[in-house]
Amino acid sequence: MIPFQVQRLSPDAVLPAKGEATDAGIDIFTNESYTLDPGEHHLFGTGVAVAIPNGYVALLWDRSGLGSKGIHRLAGVIDSGYRGEWKVALINLSKEAYEVRAGDKIVQCIVQRFEVTEIMEVDSLEDSARGASGFGSSGR
Repeated sequence: MIPFQVQRLSPDAVLPAKGEATDAGIDIFTNESYTLDPGEHHLFGTGVAVAIPNGYVALLWDRSGLGSKGIHRLAGVIDSGYRGEWKVALINLSKEAYEVRAGDKIVQCIVQRFEVTEIMEVDSLEDSARGASGFGSSGR
């Protein structure tokens, strides 16, 4: 088990939760109400801060129910060293206004292990089968 320590920063904050103990996603809730107009984005507060262990990252993903309505998140990486309030940027890609209410689940979080990388500048990169072929080069 990976510890997921949560600090409530606001008395009205809903603590992150899982629907089932074996679910990969942890539901993240907002503690504010706001109506997103079509094409509008807004940064929603959650009222919580979380400690993610070193070597792990919190990845925020769309909830399928909101995604099917055209509501998507715009960012989604929270590093282990961050201890401030989690905020979630949502955008309304639909043609209708969408009301988000305090207490709503707005994203799901996956905690994932990652490898620490070392950035090294080199004079050239070794060849690969794909090379520099970019967008659309591997098919439709």
